[in-house]
Amino acid sequence: MIAGVDEAGRGPLAGPVVAAAVVLCPDGILGLDDSKKLSAKKRDDLYALIAERCTFGVGMASVEEIDELNILWATMLAMTRAVEALCESRGGMEPREVLVDGNRCPKWRYRSRAIIGGDAIEPCISAASIIAKVTRDRIMIEADARFPGYGWASNKGYGAKVHLEGLERLGATPWHRRSFGPVQRTLFDFQGG
Repeated sequence: MIAGVDEAGRGPLAGPVVAAAVVLCPDGILGLDDSKKLSAKKRDDLYALIAERCTFGVGMASVEEIDELNILWATMLAMTRAVEALCESRGGMEPREVLVDGNRCPKWRYRSRAIIGGDAIEPCISAASIIAKVTRDRIMIEADARFPGYGWASNKGYGAKVHLEGLERLGATPWHRRSFGPVQRTLFDFQGG
């Protein structure tokens, strides 16, 4: 009854921040690690195993919420939504403890502990890391089809060269975080600043 929580997408210039909360199955999942250390194929394979055998919830904070709250508080909101979705999928049963990757936990009613580098050392956080990253990557691949020219299928909204060039050439989309510096500068330039 211990849940792991992690997020994906704090640093990109576009798209939501996505968090996941996972309670591992009793026999665990082999091969779990920080999602950033795994190949895309390995992440997809592990995602399928986690989704099939474990209980999880996903929460997001939108671009608008990121711009309104700032990325830290939007991340905390996404994490809270992920744990609430996990509890709902477990028939309202709350975890005994929530382990959060990082140095800070949201202010919530759940007993929790922040663990720096937890996505590499706590299997339930590793699982949450994988669920969050694969979910967000899929969202950004779909968004790339709707907003071509920024390279989101490959850069997932991060500030890669092709993305920054797309911003300069095409301007910001509704999926861009207007509170982030490179996007703000583009908006300022387009408004004649």
